[in-house]
Amino acid sequence: MDPVSEIVSSLSIRVFLMMENRLLREALIRLLRKRSDLVVVGYDEPADATSYQALESPFDVLLIDSFQTTCCPTAKIVRETGGKAAYKAVLIGMEPDEELFMAAVRSGVMGYLLKDASAAELVAAVRAVYRGEAVCPPQLCATLFRFVAHVVEETAVKRTASKPDLTLRQQQLVTLVAKGLTNKEIASQLNLSEFTVRNHIHRILKQVDAGSRSEAVETIRAYGYSISH
Repeated sequence: MDPVSEIVSSLSIRVFLMMENRLLREALIRLLRKRSDLVVVGYDEPADATSYQALESPFDVLLIDSFQTTCCPTAKIVRETGGKAAYKAVLIGMEPDEELFMAAVRSGVMGYLLKDASAAELVAAVRAVYRGEAVCPPQLCATLFRFVAHVVEETAVKRTASKPDLTLRQQQLVTLVAKGLTNKEIASQLNLSEFTVRNHIHRILKQVDAGSRSEAVETIRAYGYSISH
């Protein structure tokens, strides 16, 4: 990779180009250089074996001109780091393909621009994702809304279907756990042995698949049980 020599201001949005299309890459470098708040800090080709090394350079926005759900170095980079890294990824020159769009979203991409996007729209997208916003074509927004609605519906069905059947005694125990009482204090209030309380709580944790007492309380609340503090 040949570094792009530019002075980077602390206020500049640092952009890295990962482009298969050389003509597009060079055109974008010229375009971005005309914006005072944008600076290209480097570029590379997705097929290049040094791509992962290239991403060691600090930058804010990653511009990509190709994406495949499998066997694609770029997809792997975005999937493994896009949701956690300090930078945001923007795909450009894409098809209005719902499946590809959703795969990109799942991989952590924050911007998705179609082939007919203008230079102004691209610059606006870079600035938007830098601010923490998401960018997608209007015709694909409906796909995203349908997906979210479907996930919410599935989650509600699963919760209803797997709602734990707690006995009154178990509900009493959970209420006291929510108040922060120890096993000894719970045993005293309910006139039980500490051993019995410990066994009850152990079974409750298993029933709701919780790793701690506090997690069990929150999970049981989420299932609709009335658990007071």
